[in-house]
Amino acid sequence: MTEIALPTDKMLARVEDGIGWMTYNNPARLNAMSMAMQQSVPIILEAFQNDPEVRVVVVHGAGGKAFVSGADISEFGEKRTSPEARALYDEAAANAGRAWAGVDKPIIGMIDGYCIGGGMLTALSTDIRICSEGSQFGVPAARLGLGYGYAGVEKLQALVGPAWTAEILFSARRLSSEEALRIGLVNRVVAKEELEMVVRELAAQIAVNAPLTVKACKAALRETQKDPAKRDMDRVAGLVEACFRSEDYLEGQQAFLEKRAPQFRGV
Repeated sequence: MTEIALPTDKMLARVEDGIGWMTYNNPARLNAMSMAMQQSVPIILEAFQNDPEVRVVVVHGAGGKAFVSGADISEFGEKRTSPEARALYDEAAANAGRAWAGVDKPIIGMIDGYCIGGGMLTALSTDIRICSEGSQFGVPAARLGLGYGYAGVEKLQALVGPAWTAEILFSARRLSSEEALRIGLVNRVVAKEELEMVVRELAAQIAVNAPLTVKACKAALRETQKDPAKRDMDRVAGLVEACFRSEDYLEGQQAFLEKRAPQFRGV
Protein backbone atom coordinates (compact mmCIF):
# COMPACT_ATOMS: atom_id res chain seq x y z
CA MET A 1 0.00 0.00 0.00
CA THR A 2 1.27 3.45 -0.94
CA GLU A 3 0.06 6.63 0.78
CA ILE A 4 0.17 10.05 -0.89
CA ALA A 5 1.47 13.01 1.14
CA LEU A 6 -1.00 15.91 1.28
CA PRO A 7 -0.99 19.43 2.74
CA THR A 8 -3.97 18.69 5.02
CA ASP A 9 -4.92 15.72 7.18
CA LYS A 10 -8.55 16.29 6.24
CA MET A 11 -7.93 14.39 3.01
CA LEU A 12 -6.35 10.95 2.70
CA ALA A 13 -5.14 9.09 -0.39
CA ARG A 14 -3.63 5.67 -0.88
CA VAL A 15 -3.06 3.09 -3.60
CA GLU A 16 -3.84 -0.50 -2.77
CA ASP A 17 -4.14 -3.49 -5.14
CA GLY A 18 -4.64 -1.35 -8.23
CA ILE A 19 -7.25 0.85 -6.53
CA GLY A 20 -6.74 4.51 -5.66
CA TRP A 21 -8.67 5.44 -2.50
CA MET A 22 -9.55 9.12 -1.95
CA THR A 23 -11.03 9.83 1.47
CA TYR A 24 -12.74 12.99 2.69
CA ASN A 25 -11.49 12.88 6.26
CA ASN A 26 -13.37 15.46 8.32
CA PRO A 27 -15.89 13.26 10.19
CA ALA A 28 -16.28 15.72 13.08
CA ARG A 29 -17.95 18.07 10.56
CA LEU A 30 -19.60 15.29 8.54
CA ASN A 31 -16.81 15.64 5.96
CA ALA A 32 -17.82 19.21 5.13
CA MET A 33 -15.38 20.34 2.47
CA SER A 34 -13.01 23.13 3.45
CA MET A 35 -11.00 25.11 0.94
CA ALA A 36 -7.87 23.20 2.00
CA MET A 37 -9.65 19.93 1.23
CA GLN A 38 -10.78 21.27 -2.14
CA GLN A 39 -7.20 22.28 -2.95
CA SER A 40 -5.99 18.73 -2.20
CA VAL A 41 -8.36 17.11 -4.69
CA PRO A 42 -6.23 17.94 -7.78
CA ILE A 43 -3.11 16.64 -6.04
CA ILE A 44 -4.78 13.30 -5.37
CA LEU A 45 -6.51 12.86 -8.70
CA GLU A 46 -3.45 13.83 -10.72
CA ALA A 47 -1.36 11.35 -8.72
CA PHE A 48 -3.88 8.59 -9.46
CA GLN A 49 -4.07 9.56 -13.13
CA ASN A 50 -0.29 9.46 -13.52
CA ASP A 51 0.19 6.19 -11.64
CA PRO A 52 0.04 3.21 -14.04
CA GLU A 53 -0.65 0.92 -11.09
CA VAL A 54 -3.99 2.61 -10.47
CA ARG A 55 -6.73 0.98 -12.56
CA VAL A 56 -9.78 2.39 -10.75
CA VAL A 57 -10.47 5.11 -8.16
CA VAL A 58 -12.84 4.91 -5.17
CA VAL A 59 -14.02 8.10 -3.47
CA HIS A 60 -15.64 8.01 -0.03
CA GLY A 61 -16.05 9.81 3.28
CA ALA A 62 -14.65 8.83 6.67
CA GLY A 63 -16.71 8.21 9.78
CA GLY A 64 -19.69 6.25 8.49
CA LYS A 65 -22.13 9.18 8.68
CA ALA A 66 -21.43 11.21 5.56
CA PHE A 67 -19.91 11.06 2.10
CA VAL A 68 -19.51 14.83 1.93
CA SER A 69 -22.11 16.98 3.71
CA GLY A 70 -21.37 20.01 1.53
CA ALA A 71 -19.03 22.96 1.65
CA ASP A 72 -17.78 24.07 5.06
CA ILE A 73 -20.25 26.89 5.72
CA SER A 74 -18.13 28.16 8.64
CA GLU A 75 -15.64 29.42 6.00
CA PHE A 76 -18.23 31.34 3.95
CA GLY A 77 -17.85 34.61 5.87
CA GLU A 78 -14.10 34.74 5.30
CA LYS A 79 -13.66 32.86 2.04
CA ARG A 80 -16.91 33.12 0.10
CA THR A 81 -18.36 36.59 0.67
CA SER A 82 -16.18 39.35 -0.79
CA PRO A 83 -15.61 39.28 -4.57
CA GLU A 84 -11.88 38.75 -4.02
CA ALA A 85 -12.38 35.86 -1.62
CA ARG A 86 -15.00 34.29 -3.87
CA ALA A 87 -12.58 34.48 -6.79
CA LEU A 88 -10.01 32.43 -4.86
CA TYR A 89 -12.66 29.97 -3.72
CA ASP A 90 -14.01 29.60 -7.26
CA GLU A 91 -10.48 29.09 -8.58
CA ALA A 92 -9.96 26.19 -6.17
CA ALA A 93 -13.28 24.69 -7.25
CA ALA A 94 -12.38 25.13 -10.94
CA ASN A 95 -9.00 23.45 -10.41
CA ALA A 96 -10.75 20.53 -8.75
CA GLY A 97 -13.23 20.34 -11.62
CA ARG A 98 -10.42 20.18 -14.17
CA ALA A 99 -8.76 17.44 -12.14
CA TRP A 100 -11.94 15.34 -12.13
CA ALA A 101 -12.23 15.84 -15.89
CA GLY A 102 -8.60 14.82 -16.36
CA VAL A 103 -9.04 11.34 -14.92
CA ASP A 104 -9.58 8.82 -17.71
CA LYS A 105 -9.86 5.89 -15.29
CA PRO A 106 -13.15 4.67 -13.79
CA ILE A 107 -14.23 6.40 -10.58
CA ILE A 108 -16.63 4.83 -8.08
CA GLY A 109 -18.42 6.91 -5.46
CA MET A 110 -18.94 4.93 -2.23
CA ILE A 111 -21.67 6.94 -0.51
CA ASP A 112 -22.52 6.28 3.12
CA GLY A 113 -24.76 8.86 4.76
CA TYR A 114 -25.14 12.52 3.86
CA CYS A 115 -24.34 13.51 0.27
CA ILE A 116 -25.35 17.14 0.26
CA GLY A 117 -24.51 20.26 -1.77
CA GLY A 118 -20.87 20.08 -2.75
CA GLY A 119 -21.05 16.40 -1.85
CA MET A 120 -23.64 15.90 -4.58
CA LEU A 121 -21.39 17.70 -7.05
CA THR A 122 -18.53 15.44 -5.99
CA ALA A 123 -20.70 12.35 -6.44
CA LEU A 124 -21.77 13.57 -9.89
CA SER A 125 -18.09 13.65 -10.87
CA THR A 126 -17.84 9.89 -10.39
CA ASP A 127 -18.82 7.33 -13.03
CA ILE A 128 -20.59 4.84 -10.76
CA ARG A 129 -22.34 5.61 -7.47
CA ILE A 130 -23.20 2.98 -4.86
CA CYS A 131 -24.81 4.08 -1.60
CA SER A 132 -25.91 2.58 1.67
CA GLU A 133 -29.50 2.36 2.83
CA GLY A 134 -30.39 5.51 4.74
CA SER A 135 -28.11 7.78 2.72
CA GLN A 136 -29.54 11.21 1.92
CA PHE A 137 -29.03 13.46 -1.09
CA GLY A 138 -29.81 17.13 -1.68
CA VAL A 139 -28.69 20.58 -2.79
CA PRO A 140 -29.55 23.23 -0.15
CA ALA A 141 -28.43 26.26 -2.19
CA ALA A 142 -31.96 27.73 -2.27
CA ARG A 143 -32.10 27.63 1.53
CA LEU A 144 -28.75 29.40 1.83
CA GLY A 145 -29.26 32.10 -0.79
CA LEU A 146 -26.08 31.23 -2.66
CA GLY A 147 -25.78 30.91 -6.42
CA TYR A 148 -25.52 27.38 -7.79
CA GLY A 149 -23.21 27.37 -10.80
CA TYR A 150 -24.12 26.18 -14.29
CA ALA A 151 -21.66 23.28 -14.23
CA GLY A 152 -23.45 21.67 -11.30
CA VAL A 153 -26.88 22.18 -12.87
CA GLU A 154 -25.65 20.70 -16.15
CA LYS A 155 -24.17 17.61 -14.48
CA LEU A 156 -27.30 16.95 -12.45
CA GLN A 157 -29.61 17.48 -15.41
CA ALA A 158 -27.57 15.14 -17.59
CA LEU A 159 -28.01 12.39 -15.00
CA VAL A 160 -31.60 12.73 -13.76
CA GLY A 161 -33.26 14.98 -16.35
CA PRO A 162 -34.65 18.51 -16.16
CA ALA A 163 -37.78 17.77 -14.10
CA TRP A 164 -35.96 16.07 -11.24
CA THR A 165 -33.17 18.63 -11.39
CA ALA A 166 -35.80 21.35 -11.00
CA GLU A 167 -37.36 19.65 -7.97
CA ILE A 168 -34.00 19.00 -6.31
CA LEU A 169 -32.76 22.57 -6.79
CA PHE A 170 -36.02 24.49 -6.30
CA SER A 171 -37.21 22.61 -3.21
CA ALA A 172 -33.78 22.05 -1.60
CA ARG A 173 -35.31 18.96 0.02
CA ARG A 174 -33.51 15.75 0.93
CA LEU A 175 -33.92 12.65 -1.21
CA SER A 176 -33.75 9.18 0.29
CA SER A 177 -31.48 6.48 -1.07
CA GLU A 178 -34.55 4.78 -2.57
CA GLU A 179 -35.55 7.96 -4.42
CA ALA A 180 -31.97 8.44 -5.59
CA LEU A 181 -32.01 4.92 -7.05
CA ARG A 182 -35.39 5.41 -8.71
CA ILE A 183 -34.36 8.59 -10.54
CA GLY A 184 -30.96 7.23 -11.59
CA LEU A 185 -28.82 9.29 -9.24
CA VAL A 186 -27.16 6.11 -7.90
CA ASN A 187 -26.52 2.70 -9.45
CA ARG A 188 -27.24 0.58 -6.39
CA VAL A 189 -28.43 0.77 -2.79
CA VAL A 190 -26.98 -1.83 -0.42
CA ALA A 191 -27.03 -2.52 3.30
CA LYS A 192 -24.65 -0.28 5.23
CA GLU A 193 -22.60 -3.22 6.48
CA GLU A 194 -22.19 -4.52 2.91
CA LEU A 195 -21.27 -1.25 1.22
CA GLU A 196 -17.47 -1.48 1.33
CA MET A 197 -17.49 -5.15 0.35
CA VAL A 198 -19.72 -4.48 -2.66
CA VAL A 199 -17.59 -1.53 -3.78
CA ARG A 200 -14.35 -3.45 -3.31
CA GLU A 201 -15.70 -6.34 -5.39
CA LEU A 202 -16.76 -4.03 -8.22
CA ALA A 203 -13.48 -2.11 -8.12
CA ALA A 204 -11.53 -5.38 -8.23
CA GLN A 205 -13.58 -6.57 -11.23
CA ILE A 206 -12.78 -3.35 -13.08
CA ALA A 207 -9.12 -3.38 -12.05
CA VAL A 208 -8.41 -6.72 -13.72
CA ASN A 209 -10.03 -5.75 -17.02
CA ALA A 210 -8.13 -4.31 -20.00
CA PRO A 211 -7.22 -0.69 -19.08
CA LEU A 212 -7.15 0.50 -22.69
CA THR A 213 -10.65 -0.83 -23.33
CA VAL A 214 -12.00 0.76 -20.16
CA LYS A 215 -10.31 4.05 -21.05
CA ALA A 216 -11.87 4.03 -24.53
CA CYS A 217 -15.31 3.29 -23.07
CA LYS A 218 -15.05 6.14 -20.56
CA ALA A 219 -13.93 8.54 -23.29
CA ALA A 220 -16.91 7.54 -25.44
CA LEU A 221 -19.31 7.98 -22.52
CA ARG A 222 -17.98 11.49 -21.94
CA GLU A 223 -18.45 12.41 -25.58
CA THR A 224 -22.10 11.31 -25.48
CA GLN A 225 -22.71 14.03 -22.90
CA LYS A 226 -21.47 16.80 -25.20
CA ASP A 227 -23.23 18.70 -27.94
CA PRO A 228 -22.96 16.49 -31.08
CA ALA A 229 -21.13 19.27 -32.92
CA LYS A 230 -18.44 19.36 -30.22
CA ARG A 231 -17.79 15.65 -29.87
CA ASP A 232 -14.22 14.49 -30.51
CA MET A 233 -15.06 11.31 -32.39
CA ASP A 234 -11.55 11.07 -33.85
CA ARG A 235 -10.11 10.73 -30.35
CA VAL A 236 -12.59 8.01 -29.45
CA ALA A 237 -11.86 6.17 -32.71
CA GLY A 238 -8.13 6.44 -31.98
CA LEU A 239 -8.58 4.95 -28.51
CA VAL A 240 -10.64 2.08 -29.92
CA GLU A 241 -8.00 1.41 -32.58
CA ALA A 242 -5.31 1.45 -29.88
CA CYS A 243 -7.14 -1.44 -28.19
CA PHE A 244 -6.96 -3.57 -31.34
CA ARG A 245 -3.27 -2.75 -31.78
CA SER A 246 -2.36 -3.51 -28.16
CA GLU A 247 -0.57 -6.45 -26.61
CA ASP A 248 -3.54 -6.73 -24.26
CA TYR A 249 -5.79 -7.61 -27.21
CA LEU A 250 -3.50 -10.52 -28.07
CA GLU A 251 -3.35 -11.51 -24.41
CA GLY A 252 -7.14 -11.51 -24.18
CA GLN A 253 -7.43 -13.87 -27.14
CA GLN A 254 -4.70 -16.17 -25.85
CA ALA A 255 -6.19 -16.31 -22.36
CA PHE A 256 -9.59 -17.19 -23.84
CA LEU A 257 -8.08 -20.07 -25.85
CA GLU A 258 -6.11 -21.30 -22.83
CA LYS A 259 -9.14 -20.96 -20.53
CA ARG A 260 -7.31 -18.79 -18.00
CA ALA A 261 -7.69 -15.32 -16.56
CA PRO A 262 -5.99 -12.68 -18.75
CA GLN A 263 -3.12 -10.62 -17.39
CA PHE A 264 -3.60 -7.16 -18.85
CA ARG A 265 -0.80 -4.58 -18.66
CA GLY A 266 -2.33 -1.60 -20.41
CA VAL A 267 -0.01 -1.81 -23.42
